Amino acid sequence: MSTQTPDQESENEKPEDSQAAEQDTTQETNEEQGAELDTQDDPEEGSESEQALEAALEQAQNAKDDLLRVQAEMQNLRRRTEQDIEKAHKYGQEKLSIELLAVMDNLERAQEAASNSEDEAIKAIREGVDLTVKGFADCFKKFNIETVDPLGEPFDPQLHQAMSMQENTESEPNTVIAVMQKGYTLHGRVIRPAMVMVSK
Repeated sequence: MSTQTPDQESENEKPEDSQAAEQDTTQETNEEQGAELDTQDDPEEGSESEQALEAALEQAQNAKDDLLRVQAEMQNLRRRTEQDIEKAHKYGQEKLSIELLAVMDNLERAQEAASNSEDEAIKAIREGVDLTVKGFADCFKKFNIETVDPLGEPFDPQLHQAMSMQENTESEPNTVIAVMQKGYTLHGRVIRPAMVMVSK
């Protein structure tokens, strides 16, 4: 039978616990030092990882740049397509408009020729011609075909075609003093320049 008191038994157990704790601490320290040694012993693995990361980042940046470039090209293509469609809508009837100008010219000549006649039959014909000219003018306006009749205006080579030049003391130089044939524009684009006489 043991003759030691509980206090004595507790004192006897303490050194053992202290030794075990010291052993655990020593083991953890050794493991940490071993991990540091492992990291220091393998520098190539870290370098390869950094290179792989840099390569992945470069590939991602290149892919982003390619995506932005494709998006810009698609946007430009869409804009050009929209412009082409708009031009096709605007100027698709240009050839027909040019052909109709000759008809309008003939109607206006008939209108002018019948204006001085007192014959009732010719007057009746003139009324019909007047209505036809008005119908053509309304049609032209509907499709944005505008007349260029520059009498008294400064000469504009973008809109006018000078057929001759003449001295004229009543007008400023480079002024349109006669219109031999009216011009026309379609949506602002000249489809036939006005044929004019210009003062010197």
